[in-house]
Parts: sequence; C-alpha cells; structure tokens
Amino acid sequence: MDNIVLIGMPGAGKSTVGVILAKVLGMNFIDSDLLIQKQEGLLLKDIIEKEGQQGYLAIENQVNRDISVDNTVIATGGSVVYCTEAMEHFRRTSKVVYIKLSYDTIRKRLGNIRQRGVVLSEGQTLYDLYLERCPLYEKYAHIIVDAEGLGIEELMESISLKV
Repeated sequence: MDNIVLIGMPGAGKSTVGVILAKVLGMNFIDSDLLIQKQEGLLLKDIIEKEGQQGYLAIENQVNRDISVDNTVIATGGSVVYCTEAMEHFRRTSKVVYIKLSYDTIRKRLGNIRQRGVVLSEGQTLYDLYLERCPLYEKYAHIIVDAEGLGIEELMESISLKV
C-alpha cells in the first residue's frame, strides 16, 4: 500500500493538503476530480447537469476505479464514497485517509456548492449530505484524521504521522 487516498466532504482540504503532503513525502499527486474533467472535457458541474447524478457517479466510479499508480497521493471528490468499486479498489491499493471536519466548518468553507460540482439530490441540503456521507467516510477509511482547528501545515503533519 504505497498510495494515500484522501476522502472527506467538499471543502475539507483534500486537494490543498494533498499537494503539500505529496511534496513532503516525495510522492506524486493526482486530483481525481481533474481526471474526471479531463476525460469528459467538461467541468464537474456541467457533467452533473448533462449526465444527472447517477450518470456522474458512474463516471466518477469508473475514473477512480481505473486509477493505477504507485507512490501517489490521490485527492478524491467528496462523492467517491458512493462508488463501491472505486472505494474497494482504493482500500486494496492504498491507505485511505478520511479528513474529518464538523458540519459548521464545512458550511463556512463552502460557497455555492452547486458551482463546485457537488452531487446533491433534489431538495437535499448540505446538512443532509453531511449526515449521509460521514458514516460512509468512516466505513472506508483506514485512518481518520480530525482536522478541526488545524491549518494546512498542521493537517499535513497529522496525516504524515499516521500513514
């Protein structure tokens, strides 16, 4: 298991800390949301608009499931935990790290979540999404890092000590 996969809510800092973590540990870095955008030739929000929620999740599952790398930090989209094949692949090939934050912190960090390409069901609030996803993050994580009150450097250090 020489990869590190970062999971957590949108706004948890997966991409930001992932780049720094990769530099410090001498690893490569991949943002799976960017892989999805590259494959589809569209922004995440536009893929969701075009394909619908289930269509987007099928694409997200395929892209993440097909990642085959070594010595790499992989920042995932927050909805990857709905993608069973992808998550089972990551559990086999990587250390999965859940960056855990309170709902209040996530809410404060996120602006327009639809602009960010967040997968939301019709009528679903950010709080509903938080309650739905947190148990899935915990289910798939090898390591849970409480990031509450931590800056990016502190979070990176906390993750690097646990992996």
